[in-house]
Amino acid sequence: MQHIFLADVHLGAFHERKNQQLESALIKLIDYCEANEIQMHLLGDLFDYWMEYKDYTSPLGNTVLKRFRSYNETHPSLFVTGNHDFWTRGHFSKMGFRTEPEYATLQLENKSTLLFHGDGLSDPSFSLPRPFLNNFIRKPWFVDLFQYILGGEAGNHFMKVFSDFTRDDELNPKRLSEWAEEYLSKMDYDVIITGHDHVPRVETFDGGMYINTGAFYRYNTVVHYTNNTFRLVVWNSEKNDFLPFADKPNIEFT
Repeated sequence: MQHIFLADVHLGAFHERKNQQLESALIKLIDYCEANEIQMHLLGDLFDYWMEYKDYTSPLGNTVLKRFRSYNETHPSLFVTGNHDFWTRGHFSKMGFRTEPEYATLQLENKSTLLFHGDGLSDPSFSLPRPFLNNFIRKPWFVDLFQYILGGEAGNHFMKVFSDFTRDDELNPKRLSEWAEEYLSKMDYDVIITGHDHVPRVETFDGGMYINTGAFYRYNTVVHYTNNTFRLVVWNSEKNDFLPFADKPNIEFT
């Protein structure tokens, strides 16, 4: 079976036209995957901000989530939440996703694969702690207090402002690359796939392979697995096909 891995769509981060372009490109990718029986895996930051309440769900990305719900009826896709969309209380699961707050593992042919967003992991055995702020705002008591003070619409508006203020469009890839090289040398994984730092790349080490999906919102890059091979490719929604990835692709939404 074929598989697609993508991250960092950041729906809601941009002006209306660009958000619509992103939604359209992603929906066409879902259509393509459904028609060709390709399994999809989302590795976080589908949304640029997401604060889900017990009695309120943000309308952000509603069209995309409805399309995923239809796709997930026959191809339940994985959603590993990122550092922008981890405040979930079950809505993603209702949309048919297999939702994971930390990481997931996948066996593909003879390759053991570790999947997570990339901002860090709570389990100290991974030796990849989250930054203090990311770790702090994930704490259940903080979420409960935040939602007690601010209602659904106000809370999401605040998170939008906070996301705009703290967003770094291209983070340093050194941290994840160095960690992956060290971790692969010690553990029984053949491949690690993440997003988060927005820099698409494939790196081969003695212990295995590290792949970063890159930012979908910027490059349209995804990881395509078929015939026991991982490829970093560019989704072209106009041609309805994958194109070869270049080191510095110039495909970007405007």
